[in-house]
Amino acid sequence: MRAQALHGHLDALLLAVLEQGELHGYAIIDALRARSGGTLDLPTGTIYPALRRLERAGYVASSWSTVNGRERRTYRLTDAGLRALAGERAGWREFSDTVGRFLGTDQPPAPA
Repeated sequence: MRAQALHGHLDALLLAVLEQGELHGYAIIDALRARSGGTLDLPTGTIYPALRRLERAGYVASSWSTVNGRERRTYRLTDAGLRALAGERAGWREFSDTVGRFLGTDQPPAPA
């Protein structure tokens, strides 16, 4: 799936991944890939700008650490991020229900 298809939803997906605990950037990419069954295989050039945007918004915090002699940045969800994720979930349910009325398998009766 291309990054463009996720327009407007990537931030929510990143928040949902970080809900499971703090992760470094490549682990976030791996989690997206794993949880989507391989459908979401997004490049770092898509993920890192989104993480920086979420950090500026106060939804994600990051810290640097050294693992096996390599510096890496680890991201975690903030309390504001948890609240934002709850809002994203509510918005997604509403959107999905609405679109499902048109694209779902149950077709409404034709107008008389």
